[in-house]
Amino acid sequence: MDELIYKLAFNFIPNVGAKTSRDLISYCGGIKEVFSANKKTLLKVPGVGEKRAEDILASNALEEAEKELRVIENEDVKVTFYLDDNYPQRLKHYPDSPILLYHRGDIDFENARNVAIVGTRKPTNYGVVQCEKLVDELSEYNVNIISGLAYGIDTTAHRRAVEKNIPTVGILGNGLCKIYPAANHSLSKKMENHGGVMSEFPMNTGPDRENFPKRNRIISAFSDVVIVIESARKGGSMITALYANDQNKDVFALPGKITDPLSEGCNHLIKTNQAHLITSAADIAYIMRWDQSQTTTQMEMVMDLTAEEKVIVDLLRGKEMTIDSLMYQSKVNLSSLSSMLLNLEFRGIVRSLPGKKYTLL
Repeated sequence: MDELIYKLAFNFIPNVGAKTSRDLISYCGGIKEVFSANKKTLLKVPGVGEKRAEDILASNALEEAEKELRVIENEDVKVTFYLDDNYPQRLKHYPDSPILLYHRGDIDFENARNVAIVGTRKPTNYGVVQCEKLVDELSEYNVNIISGLAYGIDTTAHRRAVEKNIPTVGILGNGLCKIYPAANHSLSKKMENHGGVMSEFPMNTGPDRENFPKRNRIISAFSDVVIVIESARKGGSMITALYANDQNKDVFALPGKITDPLSEGCNHLIKTNQAHLITSAADIAYIMRWDQSQTTTQMEMVMDLTAEEKVIVDLLRGKEMTIDSLMYQSKVNLSSLSSMLLNLEFRGIVRSLPGKKYTLL
């Protein structure tokens, strides 16, 4: 049986999410082995009790996966499994990152700068104008624009990115068989020429309410920067900002009138130090140090780097990273990495930031 069928089958095991799927693969010894494991083996897996073990054994996940494979082939969709070499590095180290990613188009998973733009579905003219202005300005920084392809600010960000020939990725809260909202079908096709659409949900999954908060964690995890443009105090954009802060991402918010309900969320994020105030893309470039070039002295020091130090410096170029991300992507153990970072700090090449984050000076 095609190995892809076994990978797809994890999306059809009842009551088994991404974390449990990883544990199943680890304890059973492989992807296929999960589906041949007996109850005794399954009960040894953390989080798999009597009921869940019975659900796994009684599941028709492989049959559903065969149907899914035919749909994928008909829809020209690619699937990336979390153990695949091309699975996005930004997502790999999160325990709740998707086990599977469905995607269509020409998505660069490892672009150096991913910027998420989210906001209300019913923006004011002020919000639309400021969103378009930010996208225009971001075109100078070689970014990918990430959003959720929803009405309002999401659509504005994607559409403007397409107009400016900036790669843009829509992360959906439903399967890729249908674009939601349907009004954005044409826009999504244009995005596929320079970016694309992506989802963790099986192909025929509808736009169910509970899917969108889950989708928002991927928007923030897949991005280096999250920008909120107009939001009420509660809503999807605020959930994305919350995820971003938990994931040690830099959050920016567009300020607005204190009497405007659609600025209440952004103003609250700024007031409570959960977001930087933003008036232009230059604010992002300054905080992220995108517009600072290395001095001649720094370049001379970089020339003396060891092979492992050069890997760390290359990973940090133009962005901030947590020590966990650096450890995962560099494949250097924590003890050696900590020593290396301290040495690079003493040499004036790397600077430590709050939240166990690092950046180049």
